[in-house]
Amino acid sequence: MSSRLALLVSAVLLCGGCKVNSDIGKRCLLVKKAAEGSGRESDPVVASDLSAGQDFISFGSLDCEDLICVKDADMPVETADNGQVVGYCSKACVQNELVDPCGVTDPEALDSVKDRMSCRALLLDQQALDDLRQTDPVTYRNTFGDNNSPYFCAGNPTSP
Repeated sequence: MSSRLALLVSAVLLCGGCKVNSDIGKRCLLVKKAAEGSGRESDPVVASDLSAGQDFISFGSLDCEDLICVKDADMPVETADNGQVVGYCSKACVQNELVDPCGVTDPEALDSVKDRMSCRALLLDQQALDDLRQTDPVTYRNTFGDNNSPYFCAGNPTSP
C-alpha cells in the first residue's frame, strides 16, 4: 500500500512542474457576429471593419482554444487570402496574478507579439464595462456574451 501511495505522490509532484502549452499568440482569423437572419453565426472581419490605432477583440474564433482572437492597435493589418483579418489567440485573464497568465508557449506564435504579451484591459475599462452591462444589457450580451472582465492577454502598446 505504501509503495502505491509513494508512486502516486511522485506522479503528482512530477506533473505539478509540467508546462502546459497554450495557443496564446498563435495566428487566428477575426470574426464578428453575423447579421440577424443571415443563417450564420459569424462573418469574417475585413480591414474596413477596423479603426486605425484601436484594439479589436473577436469572440467565437474557431482557431483558438478559448475562442478569442485579438488584433491589437500596434499590430499591422494582415489579411488571409480571402481578405479576412489575421489576429492572434488570446484568453481572459486576471491582472496581477502571481504566475504570468499570458506566457506565449505556442511554437507557432506570431513573433510580433511574443515579447509584448501581458494581461491588460481591451476596449473598455472595468467601470465602462459594468456601466454598459447595467444600462443596456441586451447590447452588452450581444457584444460581450457572458464575459464580465475587460482583461485579456494582448500585446502591450509600444507607444504611450
